[in-house]
Amino acid sequence: MPEQSPLDLTEGDPFGPHNLPYGVFTTADEPGRRRLGVRIGDHVLDAGAAAHALGSPYARLLAQPSLNPLLAAGRTAWRDVRRALTAWVTVPAHRADIEPLLHPLSAVTLHLPYEVADYVDFYASEHHATNVGKIFRPDGEPLTPNWKHLPIGYHGRSGTVVVSGTDIVRPSGQRKAPTDAAPVFGPSVKLDIEAEVGFLVGAPSELGRPVGLSSFRDHVFGLTLLNDWSARDVQAWEYVPLGPFLGKSFATSVSAWVTPLEALDAARVAPPARDLPLLPYLDDGADDEPGGFDLHITVRINGETVAEPPFASMYWTAAQQLAHMTVNGASLRTGDLFGSGTVSGPEVHQRGSLLELTWNGQEPVELSTGKRTFLEDGDEVTLTAWAPGPDGTKVGLGEVTGRIAPAAG
Repeated sequence: MPEQSPLDLTEGDPFGPHNLPYGVFTTADEPGRRRLGVRIGDHVLDAGAAAHALGSPYARLLAQPSLNPLLAAGRTAWRDVRRALTAWVTVPAHRADIEPLLHPLSAVTLHLPYEVADYVDFYASEHHATNVGKIFRPDGEPLTPNWKHLPIGYHGRSGTVVVSGTDIVRPSGQRKAPTDAAPVFGPSVKLDIEAEVGFLVGAPSELGRPVGLSSFRDHVFGLTLLNDWSARDVQAWEYVPLGPFLGKSFATSVSAWVTPLEALDAARVAPPARDLPLLPYLDDGADDEPGGFDLHITVRINGETVAEPPFASMYWTAAQQLAHMTVNGASLRTGDLFGSGTVSGPEVHQRGSLLELTWNGQEPVELSTGKRTFLEDGDEVTLTAWAPGPDGTKVGLGEVTGRIAPAAG
């Protein structure tokens, strides 16, 4: 009986031909040679070698050690390459060329697939922002006066964006409890997660020219799961008046896979109804394409599910975030990454951070390994997600995992 082809996937595989996310990998025999790959089932296709074998005009573009050249090539190239890849893994006549270029995922090492230019993180979930406001301002309005008028964000540190599987060293910094007379220095004791979705910019924009809502697809290549690790105690002491700094900048984890926007066409949904009018550059009421994405996220700590945040509930869309990020004339660069902000829903089990799940440590989460208010050394956090695909399929998003290592020194 002939051996089954890696291209003969189990029905319903979330990483079937309808998905085809991009990554970068190396093999054990060539650990120094990074290659652009595309995931199909539990294998990765050497995209550059496949393009060369089949005479693709994009062979040179795909024979690169990073996704950045493809990102910079623009939307026409993205569509052409995706169309070709779909044919390569589905047309029987190509199997003899493609099958030798497939590598088991278990036999490769995955790397950060793009060079991050700038990193911006937003605060776009009304449920998350309301919970945080209730925790820290119990006697005031949960939302700040500007929250429903613009997507609030901060500029992060691109150099500490790391690929899934990278250990996260517990950060140290200043912290001061309200009852303390003076700040102290040491490892964070309130290390937290933020379950997010990151959006990856491909085509750049010109300095001084804002990117409007209708140009979202011309600039954003795809999305990825993102965990914006947060030292809540460091953040609470430092963030007034200028916002997050050391409490955020020590690490941001992203998946090794980038899902192209075209793979998520069936997952587009309208955002929640808004109760305040928006300024014209943010008003998406007349858009032909819904601005939201129906992504179902699961958060696990040490293998146990602690939350299931729904991305469809996000108040501000990625297109609005991009429009706001550039409305002052700020330019986009290939490899820019912007995070959605913590994804939280209206229910307790839908909260995307331990700050909310434990109500700032007052209501510990029960795990088989013991109660948790915030993360302990050795804890491993994993985010996974799926979205509706065409014809009843599911589109899997590559997981993002990180384990907490003890503080340095």
